[in-house]
Amino acid sequence: MIQVHVQCPVCGKSLMDPEHKIDNYPSIAVDLVYGKKRGALYLSSLYGSYNIDIKVPCPVGKVSSFFCPHCREDLKASRMCEVCQAPMVGFAFREGGSIQICSRRGCKKHLIEFEDPELELRMFYETYGTFFKAH
Repeated sequence: MIQVHVQCPVCGKSLMDPEHKIDNYPSIAVDLVYGKKRGALYLSSLYGSYNIDIKVPCPVGKVSSFFCPHCREDLKASRMCEVCQAPMVGFAFREGGSIQICSRRGCKKHLIEFEDPELELRMFYETYGTFFKAH
């Protein structure tokens, strides 16, 4: 697994939280709203890990809303999950491109997109290429 670095697609501020580690790496910190409750959600920054630390009671199978902790904007993407039809949640890669995850707790659907595949894949490889060579 590789560690990703993401930021808010609206304000551009980092969503990485070095103080709150999951899988021994800085987590991805967002605000989560389920029902009338709002609280922190920390996601593993290791691509392929589904470990989380959730501060709002949200049962498995339920859909939540995700917000940037800096600008408070909704992180809902325009795409719906192909598996369960819940809204996808989008994060921007610091290197370019984006990653989307399903907003339904327990659904493991996620995807990576690049707007300019040649440029963004090159930047992605330059950032994470050492991982691929070392393993």
